[in-house]
Amino acid sequence: MPHRTTRTHAVGPRGRGAHRLVADALRAAQPGDTVVVAPGRYQESLELARRVVLVAEQGPGTVVLAAPPGGAPALRVFGPDCLLRGLDLEGADPGDPAVTVTAGAGLVLDHCTVTGGRIEVRGPEGAEPGDFREGEEGTSAVLLRDCRLTGARHAALRLSGGARVRIESTTVADIDGVGAVLAGTARLDVTGLRLESTTGSGIRLRGRSRLRMTESRLTSPGRAGLLLEDTAHALVTTTRIETPGTAGLHLGGDSHADLTDTRVLRPAASALVLQDAARLTADGCTVTAPGANGLLATGTARARLTDCRLEDCGFSAVHLADRAEAAFTDCRVRRGAEHGFHVAGSAVLDLTDSTVGEIALTGVAVTDEARATVTGCRIDTVHTGVAVASPAGTRIANSTVVGAARAGLEVSAGGRAVLTGNRVTGSGAAGLLLDSGSEATVEGGSVEGGSGSGVVVWTGARPVIGGLRIDGTGRNGVYFAEGAGGLLTSCDLVGTRLPALHLAAGATPRLRRCRVLDCPAAFGGDGSAAPVLEQCDVDGAPLAFVGALHPPAAPVLPGAPAVPAVPLPTGAGAPPAAAAPAELPTAEPEEEHLDDLLAELATLVGLDRVKHDVQSMVKLMQAVRLREEAGLPAPPLSRHLVFAGNPGTGKTTVARLYGRLLKALGLLRRGHLVEVDRSALVGEYVGHTGPRTAAAFNRALGGVLFIDEAYSLVPESGGHDFGLEAVATLVKLMEDHRDDVVVIAAGYPADMARFVGSNPGLSSRFTRTLLFEDYSAADLVAIVEHQANEHRYALTGPARLRLLHHFETLPRGAGFGNGRSARQTFQEMTERQAQRMAEAVTPTPDQLSTLEPADLPAPALG
Repeated sequence: MPHRTTRTHAVGPRGRGAHRLVADALRAAQPGDTVVVAPGRYQESLELARRVVLVAEQGPGTVVLAAPPGGAPALRVFGPDCLLRGLDLEGADPGDPAVTVTAGAGLVLDHCTVTGGRIEVRGPEGAEPGDFREGEEGTSAVLLRDCRLTGARHAALRLSGGARVRIESTTVADIDGVGAVLAGTARLDVTGLRLESTTGSGIRLRGRSRLRMTESRLTSPGRAGLLLEDTAHALVTTTRIETPGTAGLHLGGDSHADLTDTRVLRPAASALVLQDAARLTADGCTVTAPGANGLLATGTARARLTDCRLEDCGFSAVHLADRAEAAFTDCRVRRGAEHGFHVAGSAVLDLTDSTVGEIALTGVAVTDEARATVTGCRIDTVHTGVAVASPAGTRIANSTVVGAARAGLEVSAGGRAVLTGNRVTGSGAAGLLLDSGSEATVEGGSVEGGSGSGVVVWTGARPVIGGLRIDGTGRNGVYFAEGAGGLLTSCDLVGTRLPALHLAAGATPRLRRCRVLDCPAAFGGDGSAAPVLEQCDVDGAPLAFVGALHPPAAPVLPGAPAVPAVPLPTGAGAPPAAAAPAELPTAEPEEEHLDDLLAELATLVGLDRVKHDVQSMVKLMQAVRLREEAGLPAPPLSRHLVFAGNPGTGKTTVARLYGRLLKALGLLRRGHLVEVDRSALVGEYVGHTGPRTAAAFNRALGGVLFIDEAYSLVPESGGHDFGLEAVATLVKLMEDHRDDVVVIAAGYPADMARFVGSNPGLSSRFTRTLLFEDYSAADLVAIVEHQANEHRYALTGPARLRLLHHFETLPRGAGFGNGRSARQTFQEMTERQAQRMAEAVTPTPDQLSTLEPADLPAPALG
């Protein structure tokens, strides 16, 4: 049969021999023909039922195929191997399909734009999704190459049945919904995708769908970057997920994901969320600055991370709950607001050859019935290195803890742990803290330096310790509290500052083949202790307990108690975050005089009404103190305040000064300021908010707790919100510590009444509101001049006048920051002046420190 010659059909609004409608040309075309479309807008609903090529004559951006009103798509594809090149497809309604591809059909969109509607691809039902294999190219019924999808509602791309789609170098942007939705056994291969600004998740997978994505970027999805449900599977490499509205990756059901060289940056919630029986493997991935956890796993989820980085987490970097399991190898966790790893419920953690550092609370916290295995790790700059409060059995081996403020390794009441070959250096309160009711076995390792004791064995504890070296500790080598005991075998206690062994009343430890070297004394404490000594020696001589102990020869550190000040944990199962910190010796802040502080208040720019109110309160408190000293009853007085004002009006500055004033009046112990907002008080899951709020409150004891945007704790629409739990916790704590803390709630004036009225306990405690008015233009100029003086700059007279005009004409909308705007203006002026000086040949010192009108921001020069 002879081969048929393909033909070209022309489409144009005018011209002899050309079709006026694209549909006419398609009806005339035979399989393999090409339809060339002249520039213009064609309002048609096209059907491709056979293999044809449809191209824009003059390239992308010149031809628009627009769907007519009525709901029909701009393009429906029924035939195989159809190709569109350089065409713009426009749907009639953003919520309807602009392009549909039916089962068995094939389509290539090359350099095309689809706007105002989605691409909908239906595959054959019952098709198997298959698995992705290394090096597999895959096949696709639809190929999008160098395309742009925009302006759809609900979804930009929807795949169902056994649909097969491949995307190359394509942008999906400004979608009122999800970027792409996969269901059934659909499969999507993606290379070079740029997904930007969706109100929903970036890509959502349901059913048994499959996604393979590489070299892509998902920016600002309104919810999760990737959302997997049911038994979906995603294989993601060399991809960035930036600023998602919730999680970077959210797995539920029996879904699983494999990530390689992928970054999740600044998600609003947790970066990686695993629920139900989801599974995750991640290799060479990075999580940066999540609003909550770096990894949150619940249910029976499982995760395995290798060579990954989790940094700057708003909550614990890793939180495992229920029966979740996770293994981390060669990973790095740095800078976190809570724990490095929090293992709760019956979860299991395996942490190997990893580092954890700069963590506000505990490097690894094991609570409830959870268990952990930590091997070959380094934990540094934390409050507590590892805290075990679970009886399930945790093993810490060949690991190093450096610079823990409280304890290097802690086994709390009810906790059970085996500690093998670990090194603890520079701990603040204790190298090892073994609490009452704990069960601990220590095999080898060392405790070195630090300001506290090497090992603290609390009342009733009976640890088994063998082969441990304690060297150069700031207090005792081993401190046995009242009634403590246990077995020490082949341990060396070297160069301690206080006696090697402190024995409180009733302590009954057994020491076997232990050595005391270069310590001021072997024993200190209470003569009623009854240690058992077997083959022990002190500086080469046999060690004996004489029964009458004397104070240590070495002086006690100034301000330090004679026994380790390590408070007991708050109870079995209590999270380590709730434990009170060790009271380490600290230098007392320098006393400040009330008159100096009032003078400092007077120098603040503007704020006349606020300064008057603060001065009045100071006089009232002085009168209260005088009445108390005279033995007269004090009038009722609430020190808690509401600061109502727009951003940048000096609320934080005044709050800090208010605390110092109360300290000078003798009404607060420390007068320091702890600043928090909703994210610091409200947890992400049930049971998290109370301890989180309490921890923030406890940091403020003796000073001021400043709650910025306090109204955000109370939802405008009512209903249940974890913020209400934070409010209830605050009310109780304010009552329990009424004389030892001041709470200042700050926010927009219109919203603070709603906050105070949300709980009767708040309205009875916040009885005074200070109103912070916006700064005038002259005030803002004064703030800039103050900044200039601090940094050794000076404004010329013309620059000062121009600056006043700038602030007088500056729009005061939602983005106006009052004092913050003034400081930003000063910064911009110095930057512009620096650029001007860079062009000068040899600027003089006066020129380098002078700000001219030309240095003002551009809008002020108009």
